Amino acid sequence: MTALLDIKNIECHYQGQTVIRELSFHINSGDIACLLGPSGCGKTTALRAIAGFEPIHSGGILLRNQPVSTPQQMLAPERRKLGMVFQDYALFPHLSVYNNITFGLRQMGKSEKQQRADELLALVNLEGFGKRYPHELSGGQQQRIALARAIANKPDLLLLDEPFSNLDIDLREKLAHKVRNILKSQKITALLVTHDQQEAFALGDMVGVMNEGRILQWDTPFNLYHEPTNHFVANFIGQGVFLKGTLLAPNLVETDIGKIQGDRAYPWPINSDIEVLIRPDDIVADSDSSLRAEVIDKAFKGAEIMYTLKLPNGSRVLSLFPSHLHHAVGDEVGIRIAADHLVAFPIEA
Repeated sequence: MTALLDIKNIECHYQGQTVIRELSFHINSGDIACLLGPSGCGKTTALRAIAGFEPIHSGGILLRNQPVSTPQQMLAPERRKLGMVFQDYALFPHLSVYNNITFGLRQMGKSEKQQRADELLALVNLEGFGKRYPHELSGGQQQRIALARAIANKPDLLLLDEPFSNLDIDLREKLAHKVRNILKSQKITALLVTHDQQEAFALGDMVGVMNEGRILQWDTPFNLYHEPTNHFVANFIGQGVFLKGTLLAPNLVETDIGKIQGDRAYPWPINSDIEVLIRPDDIVADSDSSLRAEVIDKAFKGAEIMYTLKLPNGSRVLSLFPSHLHHAVGDEVGIRIAADHLVAFPIEA
């Protein structure tokens, strides 16, 4: 399949500093991809370079197999046939919802604009809102109008810059799923940048975890969580802790909470000292287990409670218990390991 967007080993500078280096990835038509990483990792600079707002100093950016950015030339943003949803939505406060949506439809007649606006308002479940103004809308409604405006011209690629960061957590998750359904129903190719892994996982078919200007792993959300390829990704994605262990066989490790066997073989010498990633769902309650741990902290999450547990040797792990298994700080609980995936790394110096 030919990539709609192809990023080839680009480098970008900002105020004399290299903020993007050796960045390569591609997005196929109809896919939704995300660049995920901490603040300052370069993800927004990458998005701006794709949009045509920032130059690149090496490499190339291709859209539909045509170069749009090289160190020697840049196609103007308005000629790239892109849509963009900004962090603050950037709706025009003096224009109605209808006029915001149709602002870029300069080649259409009045009746065509009305039809397109009505289609998009129905698509984002805001029928009848055309005469309102941005200040009369909630944050979630403004976000959906910004999305409608961005896709009104049927762009080849939609870029979303932290589009949910101004919303509360519950609304973010609901809107992320709604936006994904809208984009998929319209067969729109999109790239999101975010620091929030829940947004990335809710929206993305593929996610690139970035740090210090590079993509460390480009993969599905499932693989990023269960099969991280390096220590940074393992630590950044999800919640978890690292326990020291000893490699007994290429796919078998001895730890303080028992032996863990996985489907991945590691090449290190037998009896190597390693670190094993333990997720909260890898530790389960077991009142009959001889392995006991002390509850030192807890966080109620509704159907589950996240416990921080101290093992006999002083190490700490996280564990999700069903909320009906209620324990107080200081209680001793029985636990056992239930890890299906073995994720291990050499102990860092």
